[in-house]
Amino acid sequence: MQFENPRSALLIVDVQVGFVNDATRHILPQVEALQKQYAHVYATRFINAEGSPYRRLLDWHRFYEASDDVPLAFRPVDGTIVIDKQVYTCVTSAFLEDLRSKGIEEVAICGIDTDACVATCAVDLFENGFRPILISKACASHAGAEYHEAALRILTRLIGKNQIV
Repeated sequence: MQFENPRSALLIVDVQVGFVNDATRHILPQVEALQKQYAHVYATRFINAEGSPYRRLLDWHRFYEASDDVPLAFRPVDGTIVIDKQVYTCVTSAFLEDLRSKGIEEVAICGIDTDACVATCAVDLFENGFRPILISKACASHAGAEYHEAALRILTRLIGKNQIV
């Protein structure tokens, strides 16, 4: 299989059963198709751990480890690295080291929620020297299109309009 750019990876953020609703369902076929275009694919799963700031500060208790919210809502391609995370971002020193060890310079990003985890990952990658490419048609917010659109406007300012496609 010929891949678009061997120095790029795809990051699929939190496309999980609990985040799929009428505002996000439309991205599932695009996520499925996109992952076949990249040699390096990562997918994140958000888990709302006991004592998390989401529970303590937001009184939000969904996505606990054994809940029906947590499973991925798409079938990952073989070789996909699944990253469990307990905060908005997956951009940790281990993740950055893995990207660098593979010579990756650019990370295409898709997933749910554009206004939260997707945005945070994009900014964190930008700040760590990677070119984040936000694939807007393969992103959505389970809170609705207005949140997705607002996030795109803010990300245009934070990571640059040329990084949003």
